[in-house]
Amino acid sequence: MTRVALAFSGGLDTTICVPLLEEEYGYDEVIGVTVDVGQPASEFEEAEETADALDLDHYVVDAKDEFADLCFDSVRANATYQGYPLGTALARPVIAEAILEVAEENDCTGIAHGCTGKGNDQLRFEAVWRDSDLEVIAPVRELGLTREWEQEYAAEKELPVEGGSGGDWSVDTNLWSRSVEGDELEDPSYVPSTEIYDWTDEPSGETEEIEITFEQGYPVAIDGEEYDAVSLIEYLNELAGSYGVGRTDSMEDRMLGLKVRENYEHPAATTLLNAHEALEGLVLTQEEREFKQLIDQKWSKKGYEGLVDAPLVGALEGFIAETQQRVTGTVTIRFEGGKARPVGRDSEYAAYSAEHASFDTEAVGKIAQEDATGVAKYHGFQRRLANSVTTDESEDEPEVELATDGGEE
Repeated sequence: MTRVALAFSGGLDTTICVPLLEEEYGYDEVIGVTVDVGQPASEFEEAEETADALDLDHYVVDAKDEFADLCFDSVRANATYQGYPLGTALARPVIAEAILEVAEENDCTGIAHGCTGKGNDQLRFEAVWRDSDLEVIAPVRELGLTREWEQEYAAEKELPVEGGSGGDWSVDTNLWSRSVEGDELEDPSYVPSTEIYDWTDEPSGETEEIEITFEQGYPVAIDGEEYDAVSLIEYLNELAGSYGVGRTDSMEDRMLGLKVRENYEHPAATTLLNAHEALEGLVLTQEEREFKQLIDQKWSKKGYEGLVDAPLVGALEGFIAETQQRVTGTVTIRFEGGKARPVGRDSEYAAYSAEHASFDTEAVGKIAQEDATGVAKYHGFQRRLANSVTTDESEDEPEVELATDGGEE
């Protein structure tokens, strides 16, 4: 008997994949795998109900802890892509690994997803799966299916899907972010109403301050109360979201080169990234901060590609881990006007001395204000020297005599 594991959500794409894997690809049995990375309970109910209606063996894997740990790794790397925190991108390799494990435990010879050929997720899933010996199958992409065809096929087969869209927009939710795309949002000039948002309220005039504690770059407590990674993210999503924190409306460049309109909500991610960067500003030297921006950018790009286990990422994390040894302390965040703004930071590892930096002190130790005079004289010296040298092409151009043989012109 041949068996294939399918990344299963219970939506239109994955539902129509079940009969297609049997009819078009000749598999005797399909098993569905749903991986929990923080989706709403309603999504698991939908997947379970659809699986029951299809008489599909259905596995649910809890990977919230693994995903939350990766999200916190992304905080240490200040990971964003084109202005928004990575969410879906980081979740996909976690989901893919969990599905692969189930597939191997059930002696599957194939593994499948319902992604189209235009998005990023196909690449992120398959980057994990192609390390195995399983046949990788993408029915929607390989058969060139459109949503209209899928809806007609589902109706013809009497598959348990309602219209197939799950609403006006395509929504992907996990612990770290909620993305909304499709329908009218595909028009870059379209101004969406607030109904596209679920995690964030409209910003008001109210404010609140919280204190976030970090240990070696990892957030561990809020207002002195310790949380595990999942609980801390869930708590901040609710709190920061109530102040309208973490909305992004962007034109995103996908890996295949397509430009797409994406809307995101990421209250906890925005808050933690802002706080972490503020603490780094206190404890890291100027050179460390400047160089780490390059490291963070590379980490973010590999994270966006779903290649968080690439050798380069391991090397980058070696540098990140070294810098994070001193990123321990607290940051006070103020929620106001839809923003999470750092308004205070404290660490025993601060590369800062108020006594030396203050305008109110004349001399501290071996440093005095007049010591800067020599530096000021040398600063910009080459610029002044270069700007003082002027050239006049008409004056400086040498005269050139033409050689003649003394004869006629």
